[in-house]
Amino acid sequence: MSSPTAAESAHHRADPQATRALDAVRRVRRSAPPAGWYLPEVAAGTAELDAFDVIEDLPLEGGPRLDVLTTRALWGSACGAWISAAMRARWLCERLETHWRAHGCPAYAQFDNDSRFQGTHTHPDVLGQVIRFCLLLGVTPVFAPAREHGPQNLNESFNHLWQQKVWHRFHHASALAFQARSDRFVAALPATTGGAEDHAPGRRPFPKRWTLDLHQRPRGMVIYLRRTDEFGAIRVLGHRLEVDAQWVHRLVRAEVDLEAQQIRCYRLCRRAPDEQPLVRTIKYVFQKNSFIRPDLELLTPRF
Repeated sequence: MSSPTAAESAHHRADPQATRALDAVRRVRRSAPPAGWYLPEVAAGTAELDAFDVIEDLPLEGGPRLDVLTTRALWGSACGAWISAAMRARWLCERLETHWRAHGCPAYAQFDNDSRFQGTHTHPDVLGQVIRFCLLLGVTPVFAPAREHGPQNLNESFNHLWQQKVWHRFHHASALAFQARSDRFVAALPATTGGAEDHAPGRRPFPKRWTLDLHQRPRGMVIYLRRTDEFGAIRVLGHRLEVDAQWVHRLVRAEVDLEAQQIRCYRLCRRAPDEQPLVRTIKYVFQKNSFIRPDLELLTPRF
């Protein structure tokens, strides 16, 4: 490959993220944005995020196929893995409660778009049990872009290590033996993280005498990371929202603020993770009956 031209060298000096040409067409490799870059507090290291994921369809010999709920903290050492043959929303809430009682509540909890986490996809304006559970504890749920890896890769290394050290290494006579082996792995893992907990953001203690009331009106904020379509629109809570006609097939952070009764939409760009301008604000009134369509009204002009 020929050496870079003077113009390319100047471009690389001007752009610290550009490192080198990859091939004959001189595609440029840029540094990855910081972990959690799409949430400014998390990227700055001032707020903790617990990422949750599901490893599906592990066949137990002579038994059912099992799913595994996994979690790891972005900055700290908290992690977990729980096995179930029927992973329902109530069971998920119980696992989150057990984990957060032991480690404290993070500022954010990130999930994929599985209906077990998000709630039903067949009706608009529905907040599922897991979302309500998080909001009642003051934890902001974050949903990764649909059908994309990106943010959900936070769990990739933990999932790979768990499968290597627990699932593939041992024969599991039963689901109970499988869970016991997993628990031993999870308990031992923080000792190998090199003091990550010392530099991690603080976690709030789990409230005393707390009970789950799914009928209580939800308060707080739910965040959806979405990619716009060819018209610069996204879908949130079953609604198509026109965000930015100049920002097509690009990432957006939609903050559904239930107390301010609005949805704020921010541009996101991996090449410029510090630049996240607000491009549209939409009025959103969440009704007590989650199956009633709320009013949607433009507050700020379209960009």
